[in-house]
Amino acid sequence: MLEDDAQNGPDHVDAHRSVALAISPYSRLQRVDSTFYSTCSVLRTIELLLGLAPLTQYDAAAYAMFNSFGRRADLTPYQVLPARVDLNAKNPANAYGAAASMAMNFDEVDMAPEQELNEILWKSIKGADSPMPAPVRRLLPAPLYAQR
Repeated sequence: MLEDDAQNGPDHVDAHRSVALAISPYSRLQRVDSTFYSTCSVLRTIELLLGLAPLTQYDAAAYAMFNSFGRRADLTPYQVLPARVDLNAKNPANAYGAAASMAMNFDEVDMAPEQELNEILWKSIKGADSPMPAPVRRLLPAPLYAQR
């Protein structure tokens, strides 16, 4: 699972960064894979699994998610943990940005004002007085800049 259009929801490091979750009996358990992957890496991995040729030069050159998967399936059952938070809880009507959020159009994709919504989300989590960091846009991942 990979968030689509990750640059529209900046995190604390880089606006292009996103979490990808690999859920499979072939996933390497008990570890976090911090290899730099892109959306094209996910696509390239799917193509390799299905025996498909790359669609473009971008996925052809992308690094497949080899470090996230093993060669053998681990069919060990897992124990589901109960939720530790109330899954039915809602923000109170006086929560930060509630009034502004209620006025936004969520009926159609990408109709809500991106920057305003990002700031509401940031401040509702980090606090109303917490300044939201500006998005960082990079062509290459930061470690490659250091090598130049």
